Amino acid sequence: MQLFDSTSSPFVRKVNIAIHELGLESRVERLSQNAHPVQRDENLVRFNPLGQVPALVLDDDSVLCDSRVICEYLDQLGEGCIFPRQGPARWKALAWQSLADGLLDAAILMRYEANARPPQYRWAGWEAAQWAKVESVLQSLERAAPALGERLHIGTLSIACALGYLDFRFPERVWRPEHSALADWFTRISLHPSIQATQPRPRT
Repeated sequence: MQLFDSTSSPFVRKVNIAIHELGLESRVERLSQNAHPVQRDENLVRFNPLGQVPALVLDDDSVLCDSRVICEYLDQLGEGCIFPRQGPARWKALAWQSLADGLLDAAILMRYEANARPPQYRWAGWEAAQWAKVESVLQSLERAAPALGERLHIGTLSIACALGYLDFRFPERVWRPEHSALADWFTRISLHPSIQATQPRPRT
């Protein structure tokens, strides 16, 4: 399999954590990409019409896009337990994934506003509205922190990627003091080898 990869993408990081946890490293070749919201990479577009990472090319040349789809495929392939199989545990994990992905959507829009949009078109109100979404999710996760646990599944790894992205792209936005239970949980979950091995890095 081939994974269109980016060391700075939190959605790619989700996939890479799943690969690590499921023991699939030897089966995945990574193709480094510099995906951009405006400057589309035509090679990537051939495989994913949206021009976004992650995209996973399977051994039969079919393609899966979107971290949620790719992670679930890998979980079945690796016969793992990234996705709880049924019952309340499954829906709770999926709900946490949805919240974390929504936080990332808002944070990435902020990143685009500050770094991709020409200065004369930037809208401070838009950026503030996106950060308000981030804050709301952080407050929700702070309340949920005692229930998150120490096991990596699709919900907890998604939250770890979201918080890691905030630290990576928005170090000036100090979120820990007002969300101390969540911050403590993040410190503990970050000790997992797969979290350590996939720390985000600027594109080169």
